Amino acid sequence: MNAAILPGASAGQPDFLLAVEALTVSFDGFKAVNDVSFYVDPDEIRVIIGPNGAGKTTVLDLICGRTRATSGSIKYKGSELTKLSESAIVQAGVGRKFQTPSIYDDLSVFENLEISYPRGRSVWGALTFKRDAAVRDRIHEVAEMIFLKDHLSKRAEFLSHGQKQWLEIGMLLIQDPELLMLDEPVAGMSVAERKKTAELLHQIIKGRSVLVIEHDMKFVEDIAHRVTVLHQGKVLSEGSMERVKNDPKVVDVYLGH
Repeated sequence: MNAAILPGASAGQPDFLLAVEALTVSFDGFKAVNDVSFYVDPDEIRVIIGPNGAGKTTVLDLICGRTRATSGSIKYKGSELTKLSESAIVQAGVGRKFQTPSIYDDLSVFENLEISYPRGRSVWGALTFKRDAAVRDRIHEVAEMIFLKDHLSKRAEFLSHGQKQWLEIGMLLIQDPELLMLDEPVAGMSVAERKKTAELLHQIIKGRSVLVIEHDMKFVEDIAHRVTVLHQGKVLSEGSMERVKNDPKVVDVYLGH
């Protein structure tokens, strides 16, 4: 995907791929996210952790436009996202995977990847779409990346839980987002699948950043460049995994439990 030029983009390359500043959202007076700020560099894996109800998923909802911020700023490549529609944010190069895999069970792995290919996503693109060599090559490239090159003809319903998670990541990767957001990607996976998912994330950050919500601390240690800890809608701590796991505040409200 060639990222769209967004309104209000600043001249030159911004320092951060994603800059979240003083982000707040209130639901009937309750601040689910309260004055949250963090910055994601290009080619970075950033993990957001924290207890249930800390506001982690809501932050992803705000970035992708599913929920509207009450106040604050979300800048992607220097351009403001808070006023854009969900579809415009996707077109700009932001991809989002939810907790539950959203794939087409009655289609093959190949067809799931093909239906996600960017040229087929607009009405005109769908009408004129052809399965040419470029499409097939890209599908095979992504399938190898997500460990499914030997399963292209298999119906998605017959994949393991972990393979379904990888397929959905592949359906996002084929659109070539520069920011990929994953909500608990290894939930329900075996130990072997979690290790392979860590390999996958380290491979795909060449040219993109990944923002992950996760509870599995071993997995977080395996993947995170930096960790942001949320608690009651606020940033409690931030830094390397080593720094965060030794922060007494984090141990008290999260890791100690």
